Amino acid sequence: MIELLDVHKRFLENVVLDGVSLEVKDGETVALLGPSGVGKSVTLKMINGLLRPDAGDVIVDGLHVPQLGRKELATLRGKIGYVFQYGALFDSMNVAENIRLGIIDETCYNDAKFCQDRVLECLRLVNLPPDVATKLPAELSGGMKKRVGIARAIAGKPKYLLYDEPTSGLDPVNADVIDGLIERLRDELGVTSVVVSHDVRGSFRVADRVALLWQAKIRAVGPPDEILASKDPAVLQFLERDLEMTLIQAESREGEREREGEGGGGARGRNL
Repeated sequence: MIELLDVHKRFLENVVLDGVSLEVKDGETVALLGPSGVGKSVTLKMINGLLRPDAGDVIVDGLHVPQLGRKELATLRGKIGYVFQYGALFDSMNVAENIRLGIIDETCYNDAKFCQDRVLECLRLVNLPPDVATKLPAELSGGMKKRVGIARAIAGKPKYLLYDEPTSGLDPVNADVIDGLIERLRDELGVTSVVVSHDVRGSFRVADRVALLWQAKIRAVGPPDEILASKDPAVLQFLERDLEMTLIQAESREGEREREGEGGGGARGRNL
């Protein structure tokens, strides 16, 4: 279980979190929504101990994270997989080498076959073929890079998964692939997940519950249908803003297709 209890955090005069409390039950997926810059990623960093709260407490797996020493924190992080916003793959390493960075089992360093098998298993779990293992990040599409980042996050068989904007920068088709993957990993691995996002549509698909972070506070939390039915002005404003952005993006994509048609090139295929 993950618990944030009356958490406060500020950077100089900027109050980022002002009394935030949130509970994520074992096996649950909670989507943390909100506009850019409201402290969603800061919240993730507090969960795995990269940042400490100014006040309040963060409890993960029964441990009070702000009170942990370096060794205890390292042990806890072994139970947490972190999916970075843009994959954060090392350009000079191939896919297999990037994934191996997430394997903390000492057996991997003494048993090359175990390590190789684990890499291939992680690729299978994110729906990538074995031959991807030898490719460099520069040879991958945006969606494939995201999936390799997720493969690295699950390589250590974590109990918890933290996703920082997992569909950011992806087209709708690739975003749907990642959303489906988040659901599948929850069902197959039984992980407890926090998904930070500003994508309402995708978050409502993958989440058991949704929390809206607004003006440094949790403004609403509940199942997706409950959030959609909310009359809270902040919730309505956020949902309307997301709808407007979705319409703008749809119009932009339609314009691109029309221009491609006029040029005679047709629609271009995309690697997922």
